[in-house]
Amino acid sequence: MRTDEHTMKDGRTMPESTERVHRAPLVHTVPEAAAGERLDKALAAGLPDLSRSRVQALLEQGCVAEGGRTITDPSLRVKPGQTFDVFVPEAEAALPEAQDIPLDVVFEDEDVLVIDKPAGLVVHPAAGNQDGTLVNALLAHCGDSLSGIGGVRRPGIVHRLDKDTSGLMVVAKNDRAHHGLTEQFSDRTLSRTYHALVWGLPTPKQGRIEGAIGRSAVDRKKMAVVDHGGKHAATRYRVLKAFGPAAALVECVLETGRTHQIRVHMAHIGHPLVGDPLYGRGRASRVGGKHASTLPEPARGRMVEFPRQALHATALTFRHPGTGETMTFHAPTPADLHELIVILESV
Repeated sequence: MRTDEHTMKDGRTMPESTERVHRAPLVHTVPEAAAGERLDKALAAGLPDLSRSRVQALLEQGCVAEGGRTITDPSLRVKPGQTFDVFVPEAEAALPEAQDIPLDVVFEDEDVLVIDKPAGLVVHPAAGNQDGTLVNALLAHCGDSLSGIGGVRRPGIVHRLDKDTSGLMVVAKNDRAHHGLTEQFSDRTLSRTYHALVWGLPTPKQGRIEGAIGRSAVDRKKMAVVDHGGKHAATRYRVLKAFGPAAALVECVLETGRTHQIRVHMAHIGHPLVGDPLYGRGRASRVGGKHASTLPEPARGRMVEFPRQALHATALTFRHPGTGETMTFHAPTPADLHELIVILESV
């Protein structure tokens, strides 16, 4: 393999393809215990700030070298005593524009940020919402404290909340945190608890909803519980407070994290979320109307006219990706949902 080298100030050589990297490389010497392992696995284990996928990307970009020789094969079997230089490029500027949008920061350190997202705030820039999003706000808030996710200076969004769902989100500020949190989502050790105001009173008052979620065959904008295809989904629920036969405040704990999961599952068992514009229509709308008719005014009008799905991410528990400490956060019920609950309690 041809070697293209460039000499750094400390005498160490690096591949020509990495000349734009000015900081010292990360250096890893293969220990005896790693003999015969794949290079990407060995580097990810020895350099915990880099995920395995990030190591693979750096190999592909020609940013890994041994003795000045560029190494690009992630499956290369390593030998004890081999020393590899990993040249991590400076994080590129994120494409979205940083915007000074107020954030309710619950916790922040060098690795993670926990926020209480208000209803109405979109998480990612997309068609129709090119700016004014949570990502724009995070870029402004974090500034240079973002060391880059996958080589781009951006916040690591490891889970999302729908635009009109309020509550807690955790965001990674670097590759190590992003990898650690993503792993917790995959192995389901990260816990998310929601409060939902639903039409009617679920029976039994505590249970588990299990049903694969996939794209609706009737309306491609919606998700649905499907018999074939889709992804496994499970939600545990329990009624916290019943407001007669009309409505109930329900605690939902996600075992999986599918798109619109709580909204889909609660509608599937006949108890759609109050105010849900997508899953509160059709048959679900008739269910809501039936229960609303049992309410006196002004409660009936406020329930029917509630402008968003009544869903709030109230608790979040995860293992800190840097310290290993188990951390739990709680977010109070937002004013609009609290006011609606108070009205129902007074009926």
